[in-house]
Amino acid sequence: MTVTRDGDHVVWTGWRDPANQGFDLPELRFAAGQYEAEVLRAGEDRSWEWSAGAVARLLEAGLRGRGDWLARWDCELEGVWASRKEPDRIHVVLMHPRDRADADLPWLQFGMTLPISADTPSDQAERFEARLTAGDPRATAEVWGGSHDAEQLGYPWPPVDPLSM
Repeated sequence: MTVTRDGDHVVWTGWRDPANQGFDLPELRFAAGQYEAEVLRAGEDRSWEWSAGAVARLLEAGLRGRGDWLARWDCELEGVWASRKEPDRIHVVLMHPRDRADADLPWLQFGMTLPISADTPSDQAERFEARLTAGDPRATAEVWGGSHDAEQLGYPWPPVDPLSM
């Protein structure tokens, strides 16, 4: 569908469903103020989020706000993620070196798996952030991937796939 703003209304038109060519719905119109309020409310609603997902989201936000920590170690945060299939852990993934302008230079992906407890997600994220930013993340993380010549960076190759163990 196409969403547009028409004065004081938000309009949904042009419904398309490639799997069902005969799919057709009429134009829908919403009061713009109510529509925007509902979009904001839905964006802030975290009632659907499981504990590991909340810890991952909060930890990633905290670590992204601490770029100085990673710059010191020539790393950048690739991401923090959680899976509903693994509700008792999250994964933190870093790239080294950071700001790789030359794709031909060796690089590494470091990762770590962190256990999730019954504590509140915000408390866990704060503890993880404090622990991770206390030192060189490369010292506690494992090599999860990298370029074929990554051993030039001083780490053993090939890495063991931590998610297959």
